[in-house]
Amino acid sequence: MTSIRDMIGRPGQMKLGTFLVEFATPGIGYILKQAGCDFVLLDLEHSGITLDQLKSVLRYLEAADLPAIVGLPSKDQYQVSLTLDMGARAIMSPMVETVEEVQQYLARARYAPIGQRAVAFRISHDKYKTQPIPELLRDTNAEIAYFAKIETARGAENVDAIADVAGVDGLWIGHVDLTTSLESLSYFLSQPSNSTVTQARRAASRGRRAA
Repeated sequence: MTSIRDMIGRPGQMKLGTFLVEFATPGIGYILKQAGCDFVLLDLEHSGITLDQLKSVLRYLEAADLPAIVGLPSKDQYQVSLTLDMGARAIMSPMVETVEEVQQYLARARYAPIGQRAVAFRISHDKYKTQPIPELLRDTNAEIAYFAKIETARGAENVDAIADVAGVDGLWIGHVDLTTSLESLSYFLSQPSNSTVTQARRAASRGRRAA
């Protein structure tokens, strides 16, 4: 199956995706695939999609060979390993503002020796594989992709340092929250927010990360 990790490995190719916030029916993966989507962002922060629903929707998308980025519902880092155990292979944390935050998220997303993710195998996320545990640790760590969502003034100030952290695979610009954080809504299309977006894109490009 195509993965977000595969897409990251092909820089320079634009990929088209959509937010999934309403429809979590069994055919949704095939519908979006036929519509031309290359990936889906499953937004747990604003959609009301529960962890139980997430587990099912990931299977629906997998059946259609449509990879997903799962947007975590909050800054609670407990949600990282829990979401990954549901079967997510790419995650995005909201309101990222500092390098320290990113490092904590990355530690929760990967098993030892490079992280601190709680170990659970032969369940949903690894499709109940029976291969040796050391191989599962290695292979699962290699599969996970992490995106930092930049959507505050402080996050924008630190975007270059965030993009340089090893393990950050991409930056996602939360443009509405970012613009709101930078200025009032009456300046929604003003130059300051546009220049901040450009800065974030340059930071990602410099490290050959997705944006």
